[in-house]
Amino acid sequence: MMKTAVTLGEIEDAVHSACRAPSFHNSQPWIWVLESTTLRLFLDPDQLVDTDSAGRQALLSCGAALDHLRVVMAARGWEILVDRFPNPNNRHHLADIDFRQSVGITTAQRRDADAVARRRSDRLPYGPVENLAAFEMLLRLAVKDRPTHVDLITPQQRVKLAEASHLAEALRMYDTEYHAELAWWTAPFGATTGIPHSALVSAAESDRVEVGRTFPVTHIRERRQDVGDDQATIVVISALDDTPRGILACGETLSAVLIEATGASLASCTLTHVTEHPATRAMISTLTGHPLPQVLVRIGVAPEFDDVPPPTPRRPLSDVFHVRAG
Repeated sequence: MMKTAVTLGEIEDAVHSACRAPSFHNSQPWIWVLESTTLRLFLDPDQLVDTDSAGRQALLSCGAALDHLRVVMAARGWEILVDRFPNPNNRHHLADIDFRQSVGITTAQRRDADAVARRRSDRLPYGPVENLAAFEMLLRLAVKDRPTHVDLITPQQRVKLAEASHLAEALRMYDTEYHAELAWWTAPFGATTGIPHSALVSAAESDRVEVGRTFPVTHIRERRQDVGDDQATIVVISALDDTPRGILACGETLSAVLIEATGASLASCTLTHVTEHPATRAMISTLTGHPLPQVLVRIGVAPEFDDVPPPTPRRPLSDVFHVRAG
């Protein structure tokens, strides 16, 4: 007999998994509220990062979580029906989600849900994607119906992209508020938010990744010396329009890109430092031909026998999921 309604336990499990989505400085700026049979997604203004006062990064993060929810529910036999921005009087109300029983569950859907659990942000250097043409074909299939632009940076464009990355860091060199915030989000006392030291890199490792945000460095031995300089493929996700809906869609596409990479046993790392300043956004736009770049992703090969870092911490489910009567 087919089930006619999703259970509370299934929704709790799915929200718990969806919260594995990447977020700016691991800030996790989302709140999920179950009201009757509808799951509502809200942006949590209390989790906004100070340097993201406009909430662009938070919208990207919530979009990734929304798509993670879709993937996890599909592997449990449920299709989600999403009404985005249902309340014009509440800009923090991002989506209403209802559920419909699927006809069946495919192997690909199970693989994608497994990727949600396995994905990690890897800031170390990568080896190259071995069959890039095949991976690009799979990636484009995964994002073909998304209302976003997805571009791969060519080897010839890599120098210009590195220049944009270095300029982004130079423009922030004397920004004391920015550096204080980075230090706060990477402080070792963070229990459920922030970036743990196990996910950071040493100065020598950072020097071998030419396109990456400069975080406070750790003082551990240099890893992946055999890999040499980073040889990652870099994907750029751009919005169709400069609206909250367009940016949320980029977050959903980000989820699809990360899941496809993880499913292909590739390492990945989300990058937004080059989209946080108009000058560097313009440089990225020149490379892609699209005017609204929102987020980049490094994708490549990590050594097979590398130690896998522990998953970054997440807020307790009780902090981010609530059931409302009625």
